[in-house]
Order: sequence, then structure tokens, then C-alpha cells
Amino acid sequence: MPVWFYNAEQTTTFVTSFETMENTQPNNPLHGVKLADILEYLTQKYTWEELANQININCFKNNPSIKSSLRFLRKTPWAREKVEQFYLHSIRQ
Repeated sequence: MPVWFYNAEQTTTFVTSFETMENTQPNNPLHGVKLADILEYLTQKYTWEELANQININCFKNNPSIKSSLRFLRKTPWAREKVEQFYLHSIRQ
């Protein structure tokens, strides 16, 4: 979706939302990475039991699945932040 900016001294400037997104978070390693992709990566690298030991949340302990974990993490910001931090730690290794 296009974004319009108006400056009284200049003419109207057209900037696409893609260009705006590109410049807003150049140093954020999570920018553009979907939560589903993070979970896919973590479940390929670790077992559910290992994830439950590293990140103490019930969606990894009791009958874990990608679908149920995504549902829980999207509703629970503190748990999502723990998963994202663990993901960043694991890709640096």
C-alpha cells in the first residue's frame, strides 16, 4: 500500500511502503522473519523436550505441535520474546 507524505515547502513525495520498511529496521535480525519460520528452525535443530528445557513454557511441554505453539506464542508476548531470544542465540552459534 503506498504511503504519501506532504511537505509545505516541497511537492508531494511518494514513497512505497516497501521502501519505508527497508529503512526502518536495518539492524534488526528478526525483521522479516515469521514466527512460524522461527519455530520450524528450532524444531529442526532441537527436539520438543530440549526446547521445553531451554524455554520453560507449557506449549513445548504438553502435547507440543507447531500449530498449538504458534497460537499460544501469538497471544503471549512474554513467551514469544523468550522464543525469539533463544532463536537469536541459536543462530549465532
